[in-house]
Amino acid sequence: MTLIATLFPLLCWFTYNYGVPLIERVRPSLSVIMSMQRRRWVANAARRESPLDAILAGNLMGAVSFLASTSALLVLAVFAAFGQLPALMGALKTVEIGSSYSVPEVQIHLVAMLAIFVLSFFAFTLALRQFNHFCIMLGAIDHTGHVTETEIDAIAQLNSLAAKNFNNGIRAFYFSVSMVAWFVNEWFSITASLLTVGFLIHREFFSTAHRLAASAAVIASRREQQAAPGA
Repeated sequence: MTLIATLFPLLCWFTYNYGVPLIERVRPSLSVIMSMQRRRWVANAARRESPLDAILAGNLMGAVSFLASTSALLVLAVFAAFGQLPALMGALKTVEIGSSYSVPEVQIHLVAMLAIFVLSFFAFTLALRQFNHFCIMLGAIDHTGHVTETEIDAIAQLNSLAAKNFNNGIRAFYFSVSMVAWFVNEWFSITASLLTVGFLIHREFFSTAHRLAASAAVIASRREQQAAPGA
């Protein structure tokens, strides 16, 4: 049971990442709706010469860079915990509820925590690299000529891919809370993992942000159709 509770947050994280695309075939998620807006962003950027797009892209990269640095610090913190196991075991006795962990069990759990923070670090750094490529491609747009729809789609898809990896890293942080709950009780970890999955599903498919983003996308689509030649 202790091992199951240790691996359960990781299992929920992987299941969510691979299961959500299946749900998106029936109902678009907030991420899918925002990908549509990213495509509109690139299409509008191709028609204007303004520092606004560079500022927006810089803000995205700044947020990703901060969280990547945070992941690296958390990895170092877990490594430091390995060197302070006696003190850590003593501290756990003050917070445990109905559980008493052995040193090997705590070591295995620290390895699992290390894995989730390392994976989040790779997700954030990959997103940072892809946002960097997006900035280059956005800056390479020729505003004096005609930009093809294929080029716009490619740049927008790169932006969406970077956002996907960024969201993956954010979810790792969410499920790391369940990893911390394990130190109190195994069932706390399992319960926290299930609540996190429910929270993420609500945020992606049923939240106020989803409703507002969908409304904005519909309004923008209607406006573009009315402005199209022959409409």
